[in-house]
Amino acid sequence: MEHYDIAVVGLGALGSGAAYHSALKGAKVIAFEQFEFGHVRGASHDTSRIVRTSYDAPEYAKFAKSSYKDWGELEKRTGQQWLTITGGVIVFPKGSQKLARDYTHSLDANEHSYELLTSEQVKARWPQLCVPVGSHTIYTADMGIVHASKSVAAMQYMARSMGALLKEHTRVDRILPQANGAIIETSRGRFSAGKVIIAADAWANKLLAPLGADIPLDVMQEQVTYFKPENPEAYEPDRFPVWAYAAEDGKFYYGFPAYGEPTLKAGRDIAYNRMSPEERTFVHSEELLQELTRHMEGFIPGKGRVLRTVTCQYAITPNRQFVISPLEKHRDILIGLGGGHAFKFAPTFGRVLAELAIDGKTSDDISKFGIPKTAPMSKI
Repeated sequence: MEHYDIAVVGLGALGSGAAYHSALKGAKVIAFEQFEFGHVRGASHDTSRIVRTSYDAPEYAKFAKSSYKDWGELEKRTGQQWLTITGGVIVFPKGSQKLARDYTHSLDANEHSYELLTSEQVKARWPQLCVPVGSHTIYTADMGIVHASKSVAAMQYMARSMGALLKEHTRVDRILPQANGAIIETSRGRFSAGKVIIAADAWANKLLAPLGADIPLDVMQEQVTYFKPENPEAYEPDRFPVWAYAAEDGKFYYGFPAYGEPTLKAGRDIAYNRMSPEERTFVHSEELLQELTRHMEGFIPGKGRVLRTVTCQYAITPNRQFVISPLEKHRDILIGLGGGHAFKFAPTFGRVLAELAIDGKTSDDISKFGIPKTAPMSKI
């Protein structure tokens, strides 16, 4: 067996970030993807993801500071723009189960600037939006978009350019801890590594359970829909924001301006369409599509007709907590889980995992991102 400093399991956004940053630090890296690169079975494909500092928990707003820096570093190293900053709003209608003050408190704690807008101010700035009277709306100028599949491919390319070996169609079947490091048994042979980073998302527990580190995960199929607006020019990124909407019934919707094509993309976050990766049909829910369409008709009347609906997979941790930690019983094996909201942090997530694996420490505060002990949530 050839020996590597770092082995990464899973090459979605988080695993690709870990492979990239491990190679950047000079480690000898091997990484495994059970499917083809850029596959559609997980949560790192399609076009756009939101980037934002506006969170209701200070630890994520703080982590977001690092993510913008790390996206900027990736832009410098690749010579390509990954962040498209549009500004963005989060709308809290009267009676919303989420509270605007939780977000403003988190932003204040991390010295992020924002504006608190009335419904009239929102309408004056973006007449495309219909915000209910009495709503509170938080605007942050740094909210924007990152291209999903292309940025993942860029991190993989950078990892390879620095000597990392990335292997697709290579399923990891078992990780065997050793006195120093571990042996990785795969569908294409055995490999040895000093440290192993598991970023396998919904498939993680197949590897973790034999190691005594089973993490409760709530796995579900999510979906987003693209609409053809009646007046596409009104929804260009310089005229229309990224948005989120915390509805009165607890549902949380989000969407994008036109990005690469004259469409609007929107979805509902966490729809509880539960399944396992093996049971996933890739067929979208017509009920969820109709629900989203009704919401869009009230909030963005000019959305236009439905063009297509795309599915992805969420693996939700308890309380959607990030997990960035070595295993308690096997310190040479680390786990990274994003709870269905980590793409915006991908290069930072990868950097921190690489630092923990190689240096044994990180300067980022991950004190709340340990291995959870509780069962997954039933609702948020």
